[in-house]
Amino acid sequence: MWTRTHQKLYPKKLYPNLTKKRIWQLWTDINHWPKWHHDLEYCTLVGPFEAGNYFMLKPKGVPAVKIELTSINTEQSFSDCTKFFGARMVDTHAMEETTEGLLLTNTMIVTGPLRWLWIKLVAQGVANDIPAEMDALVELAEKAHE
Repeated sequence: MWTRTHQKLYPKKLYPNLTKKRIWQLWTDINHWPKWHHDLEYCTLVGPFEAGNYFMLKPKGVPAVKIELTSINTEQSFSDCTKFFGARMVDTHAMEETTEGLLLTNTMIVTGPLRWLWIKLVAQGVANDIPAEMDALVELAEKAHE
């Protein structure tokens, strides 16, 4: 098993308008992820944002992938799963309000006998982009309040 976690606290004094509700709105609006996920051509959710449904995610320069929503805790977290030949990649997005501000956490886990291949081809690149995407998400959430 391969795991990568990125966690960042967005302090209230620097992000006074950042709320869980706004982050949740942006997370669940999958069709508009390219606004803050700058390496995507498109994202298309099939059905409502519910566990068991899926979305098609098309990164720039590579084929689209089908990603299933596997668990949802409204305004707290959600997980999705991408199935590759010989491996699975689970990506969990979570948020927690603290006294200092909003804590965002993203955890990726890759399992399976061919995980080494998919880590090299996909997962490591995705993990490397998470910090910038998280900041872009927060910036969009802050601007939406203006």
